[in-house]
Amino acid sequence: MADVTTTSLTKRFGSLKVFEDLNIHIRHMEFVSLLGPSGCGKSTLLRCIAGLEDPTSGQILIDGVDVTNIAPSKRGAAMVFQSYALYPHKTVAENMGFALKIQGVPANAIEKKVAEAAKALRIGELLGKRPRELSGGQRQRVAIGRAIVRNPKVFLFDEPLSNLDAALRAEMRVELAALHHRLEATMIYVTHDQVEAMTMADRIVIMQGGSVQQIGTPMDVYLNPANEFVAGFIGAPKMNMFDVRGAGDGATIPGIGVLKPARINEMSQIRRIGFRPDELIVGEIGIHQFKLRVSVVERLGAQTLIHGRPDTDGGDKLERQIVAVVPGNADIIFGDRVPLSIPADAIYAFDADGKTITGERH
Repeated sequence: MADVTTTSLTKRFGSLKVFEDLNIHIRHMEFVSLLGPSGCGKSTLLRCIAGLEDPTSGQILIDGVDVTNIAPSKRGAAMVFQSYALYPHKTVAENMGFALKIQGVPANAIEKKVAEAAKALRIGELLGKRPRELSGGQRQRVAIGRAIVRNPKVFLFDEPLSNLDAALRAEMRVELAALHHRLEATMIYVTHDQVEAMTMADRIVIMQGGSVQQIGTPMDVYLNPANEFVAGFIGAPKMNMFDVRGAGDGATIPGIGVLKPARINEMSQIRRIGFRPDELIVGEIGIHQFKLRVSVVERLGAQTLIHGRPDTDGGDKLERQIVAVVPGNADIIFGDRVPLSIPADAIYAFDADGKTITGERH
């Protein structure tokens, strides 16, 4: 069983704390994404699992074996880097089989493993070429193939798609997800791109400031964020978030009025309110209604994003803009007053510590 467990794992560089007391369990054959902003510690955690960094304290177990002090080559893990790290003077086949050659694997066995990996990655015709003759996507496939031929217990990916263009990243996401199912392997994937994490991972570990904020399936962290950070980090466009004024019978938002979340019992704890742009409804429906004075329209094809502030005839004004997702063919232009409604079930509430205090959504 190629599961991976970190127990009270801590990493410091001198006085700088990268992460502290991490306890994460990744199950056999899972695809888990480590997601978070730059500097949150996710890449350093991956390097500790790979053996490229020594943790300050704690344990790392792979397949039930404590590998904390074991050499990287003995851990049964293979890493795919952002930079490809291919030998420029070697052919694709030589790059893919080099680690096996160093281990003393017979040449015919290396050739067979390289051919099988190349077939799986659809790069069989490239085996005689050198890296300079390949595109970015092809180089990344070679780097992945180099990991596959080692037949590792665990695959470790450190932002492998960040150097590719948007269209190729989308294509490679699909290929990596399919590869995971074909290999039936345990994969740990570091990214700061929530789309990559949401579309490929079985579970997501969301990190910030060197600590784990939440672990869950993509839809669980989307529907039931543990705190304000997760709520704002997951979802595109980002959640609309506001400070509230008074929370006796509801949360008052300037220009919008009183919002009453459907999944909360104690209104007095509310300090911040949030609702996602794609859950706003065009039209005057329900009790939470306002008109948005449109200042920016972004046409994205299947959907359109409109930005603006609530249109009021006096009193308090909302300083920050609201974003709403509307149908792509919506006939909306700059300056329009668009009626919007916020479903009560779509409203998230957070306390003074940023913790979510609304109940779960299903």
